[in-house]
Amino acid sequence: MRDPLLYLSPTSTASLQAQIREMLVSAILDGHIPGGDALPSCRRLATQLGVARNTVVIAYQQLVDQGYLIAHERSGYYVNQDILAGRIAKSRPIKDIATAAPDWVRRLKLRPSLQRNIVKPRDWQKYPYPFIYGQFDAALFPIADWRECAREALSVTAIRDWARDRVDSDDPLLIEQLHTRVLPRRGVWATPEEILVTVGAQQALYLLANLLIDDDSTVGIEDPGYPDARNIFDIRTSRVVGLPVDELGLMIDPRLDGCDCIYVTPSHQFPTTVTMPLARRHELLRHAADCDFVIIEDDYENETNFVGDPTPALKSLNENDRVIYVGSLSKTLAPGLRLGYMVGPVPLIREARALRRLMLRHPPTNNQRAVALFLARGHHDSLVRRLSHAFRDRWQAMGDALTRYLPDSARVPSFGGTSYWVKGPAGLDAKLLERKAREQGILIEAGDVHFLSDQPPLNYFRLGFSSIQVDRIDPGIGKLADLIHESMGQQRRIPGVEPRSRAPTPAP
Repeated sequence: MRDPLLYLSPTSTASLQAQIREMLVSAILDGHIPGGDALPSCRRLATQLGVARNTVVIAYQQLVDQGYLIAHERSGYYVNQDILAGRIAKSRPIKDIATAAPDWVRRLKLRPSLQRNIVKPRDWQKYPYPFIYGQFDAALFPIADWRECAREALSVTAIRDWARDRVDSDDPLLIEQLHTRVLPRRGVWATPEEILVTVGAQQALYLLANLLIDDDSTVGIEDPGYPDARNIFDIRTSRVVGLPVDELGLMIDPRLDGCDCIYVTPSHQFPTTVTMPLARRHELLRHAADCDFVIIEDDYENETNFVGDPTPALKSLNENDRVIYVGSLSKTLAPGLRLGYMVGPVPLIREARALRRLMLRHPPTNNQRAVALFLARGHHDSLVRRLSHAFRDRWQAMGDALTRYLPDSARVPSFGGTSYWVKGPAGLDAKLLERKAREQGILIEAGDVHFLSDQPPLNYFRLGFSSIQVDRIDPGIGKLADLIHESMGQQRRIPGVEPRSRAPTPAP
């Protein structure tokens, strides 16, 4: 056969050997190089690709070891026909004009894509002022520590342990670390049988919704609140009730009385970031006992507390198993790991484990082992401390910038977390502001999606600071303030200087 034209991608970050292997494997499996055919000689392919001959030799030999190629002495390398055995040859599908395609929209019983949800640009790293929530700063990620744990999780002994089918059980080392190190930091004392590892906090909420909620259930959620939780509960029941929040978090009033289940974020209310004080936590627990409802406590961002001592988790204050605790490592370690956990009474966890088995058996155990080692060696505690210092600086910088450039906008008192919840001037359309800001390289999140109402207030927006460098915060807020003043027909408030003429500012 003629030598195929092969080339390497100039933008690939993989090694030359890996690129050559991937290129040849694709050509073989796609049928471009038929079984039994000879490949170009090592010298010829090296010349064609502009790489060293030894690079091609090593790549060829690895493909021999993997069964893609056969080496014939003094003849060269040939495609192993066995590698293609059992594969169905590609053919063009026969189009039957007599039958119509199914009407999939009519057949779908559920349309979650139509729910209101937070939408974030995938290329947020390209923007100079990414005030978006939930992403992390790669500069703060402990690469060396994580690699150390990942390498050990890939040792022969570790692989033999985690690679076997665990059916519905979790990595014992990770359960031990959650049991002895992570949960006690929140005052939560649980037995291993009361802990279940999940694919992020969202899976925990989905499991609980399926186990605890049906058409007749009434679920109370904070308003404004977490859209993912609202959408998960909406799938199970139409009786989702919005519960107002104030500067102390979820308000305790008669609207809770008819609920079967309450979802609450007491450490840093989502999205306002307010922290529920101890007295109100006790009041909520008493109300739950009196009205016989259960509480799902989402304890996200509990590690980022910048003022005063951390408040104990609701779960730690409850003695009658009325609180189900949901946690996650996404906000401290890495969102992409999707590793969370839930804590509840043994009968509930038993059923949640059985339901999880029907979905995915268990989260990948290689990730569980790497995270377990990361916790066991103290890397997570060190990371939390480092993040706390970095986020405190950004929290302070953003608070100062908002005071300087947007003094007329209202902000709920914030004592931690990784974002600010801002109420702009009356008449401000934050959705329009979000689009205009994006055109200027500024990413913000309009706040209307967090409200339960179909006609929510439009002048709220959220500013995250977990993924932006501290020196970018002040100029970014200044540019955002210019856009707000422009949209409201106002002049910019220059620090220390009153504008010569300025339209009156609406009350917040």
